[in-house]
Amino acid sequence: MNTFEATGDDPTTIRVAQFLAHPPAKVWRALTEPGLIARWLMPGDFRLEVGHRYEMTALPRPNANFSGTVIAEVAAYEPERMLRMRWRDADEGQGSLADWTITWTLEPEGRGTRLFLVHEGFDPDDPYQVQAHRVMGGGWRTIVTEALGKVLDEL
Repeated sequence: MNTFEATGDDPTTIRVAQFLAHPPAKVWRALTEPGLIARWLMPGDFRLEVGHRYEMTALPRPNANFSGTVIAEVAAYEPERMLRMRWRDADEGQGSLADWTITWTLEPEGRGTRLFLVHEGFDPDDPYQVQAHRVMGGGWRTIVTEALGKVLDEL
């Protein structure tokens, strides 16, 4: 059984903790293999290499000033333990210059994994980022509890 919890009311950060009934090695695969990432998050040319920059594409969200393309960079990783990425919107002309850090942390727990997500760097004074925080807070819950869980169940 999967359990979900979101914590805090920090307008600069989204935090999610989720128990997944799968071992860390399997969760790590879903977080780092491009074909699997495309199934639960967004397609892109991810490569597990610090400094690797890549693009991911999704539907544009004009209400959140999101072009639909994310420029991402692998910032750090520890195999089967932690993955940190930087994200920003590909369209710097959007007016709202998001500069976010996404950190996934995996902790073995019983026969599964406790997965922690920290998405930080939201500007609480930027109305577009306030909207993005609201939308993405709910979105991460759906992604982690449903989409990622489904991919893991199918592996």
